[in-house]
Amino acid sequence: MRSSNPVFTRRGFSRDGGYAGFNAGPQLATGTPYAGSPTNPYAQPQVGPDGTVTPPAAPPRGGVMTIDSVVSRTALTLGTVIVAAAAAWISDMPLGLGFLFALVGMGLALWQSFRRKASPPLILAYAVAEGLFLGTISAAINAAAPGAAMQAVLGTMAVFAGVLFMYKQRIIRVTARFTRFVMAAAIGFVLLSAVNLIVAVIGDGNGLGLRDGGLGVLFGIAGVVLGACFLALDFKMVEDGVAYGAPEEESWLAAFGLTLTLVWIYLEFLRLVYILQGE
Repeated sequence: MRSSNPVFTRRGFSRDGGYAGFNAGPQLATGTPYAGSPTNPYAQPQVGPDGTVTPPAAPPRGGVMTIDSVVSRTALTLGTVIVAAAAAWISDMPLGLGFLFALVGMGLALWQSFRRKASPPLILAYAVAEGLFLGTISAAINAAAPGAAMQAVLGTMAVFAGVLFMYKQRIIRVTARFTRFVMAAAIGFVLLSAVNLIVAVIGDGNGLGLRDGGLGVLFGIAGVVLGACFLALDFKMVEDGVAYGAPEEESWLAAFGLTLTLVWIYLEFLRLVYILQGE
C-alpha cells in the first residue's frame, strides 16, 4: 500500500495487504507484532510473559520516530505556515506575488518528495512559501466573502479531528481496497481540475463549471472528502512508522506529508465557502 503523499511513497511506507511499513514482512502472530519481527529493519528486543528477552533480528536503534516527535514537527511546520500566512495577510501582499510563492512552494514540495532523506530547512522553506500564498489568497477571498477564511480554518480543524477520531476507533479502516479507491479518485479529481483550468484559460470563462454554481459545490465537497481520505492514509503511515521504530528523521517527513494534506483541505474549504456565499 502506498500513501497519498509523494513524500511517503518515496520513503518505503509500503506493505502488501493494506498495512503500511518500511518494506517489512508480515507481523508475528504472537508477542509484540513489530518489535520481534525478523524482517523488521528497525526491530527491538521483546520481553515474553515469563521475562525471557528475545534478541532482535536487527541492532537496537536510538532516536526513533515517536508520536511526540511527529506531533512536535507537525506543530512546528504548521506553525510556520500560520505565521507566514498572517504576515502576508497583515502586509496586504499582492495576489500575484502570492501565486509566485505558490509556485515556489510547489517546487520545494516536489524537491523534498524526491529526496532520499528529510531536510528540515527545505520543509520549513516550503512552509514559509505555502504560508505566504495561503495568506494572500485567504485575504483576497475573505474580502469578497467575509468570514470565509475563518470558516475554512474551522472546517479543516473539524475534518482533522473527525478523521482522527474515526481512525482511532477503527470506524475508518485503511485497507488495500480503500487505498486503491482513494488513489483512483485522486487521479480523476486532479485530471478534471486540470481540464477545467485549461478550458477556462482557452475559453476565458469558468471552464467546465467545476468551480462555481451547484456543480462547483459538489466538486468542492468531493475535494474535502478526498482530503479526509488522504488524512486516513497518512495516519496509517504514521502509526506504522512509529510501530516499526523508524528513524527519527521520518518525523519530519510525516509532518511534511500531513501539512500537504491539511493545506489541500483548507484550500478546498476556502473555495467551497466562497462559492456558497456567492450563490
